Amino acid sequence: MNAIEQWINETFSNVGVLSSIQVTFQMAVCSTAISALLGIPLGLLLEKHRFPGKRIVVRVNRTLMGVPPVVIGLLVYMLLMRRGPLGAFRWLFTIKGMVLAQTLIITPIICGMVYSYAVRTAPAIRNFAVTMGASPMQTNRLMLREMKNEIYFAILSGFGRSISEVGAVMLVGGNIKGNTRTMTTAISLLKSQGIFTEGVALGLILLLMAFLLQCLADFFRKEEISVEND
Repeated sequence: MNAIEQWINETFSNVGVLSSIQVTFQMAVCSTAISALLGIPLGLLLEKHRFPGKRIVVRVNRTLMGVPPVVIGLLVYMLLMRRGPLGAFRWLFTIKGMVLAQTLIITPIICGMVYSYAVRTAPAIRNFAVTMGASPMQTNRLMLREMKNEIYFAILSGFGRSISEVGAVMLVGGNIKGNTRTMTTAISLLKSQGIFTEGVALGLILLLMAFLLQCLADFFRKEEISVEND
């Protein structure tokens, strides 16, 4: 027991560890929220509308779902570097730049998942709404209500991708201790230095953070279901 307490105290006494937890949480929550606000409407609109080149758009989105994150990181780095198109923002080696990179990675994932769910379920929901005389606004609300579980899992997938990312945030953030170092980049650095104790601790904390957030999301979903049943 004393050995475990000593291990925890030594690990958390390192300022870089505490900072990496804060940066990871801030970056993951912000990027996932922005990606959800963009990806969910885009996925629903992509399913609803028919236009020339739609198949190409869908294929491009699916390609972006599996694009190596380090490629996105390099692209964002080139955009944010001093001579880049967005260099005036000075977001390179900042959390804002990391959020931008993560948003570009996660948005296609959420959009693609929502689109796939909508293709299977939206036509039936839309037909049912028409037969009931629902307005377009009521139809959209009904679709969101019927697809909320699928949307929930799409958001969770995006969040999981965010907290596990290394390559893109390493390039854009620079892995600066106390500033842009995340838990995953810290684990990578500690492994290269042969410091496995803190690396294992960060890995366990990362898993615990993801587990607690999922439990919190499940709690709110259960509360919503109980209110609806009442």
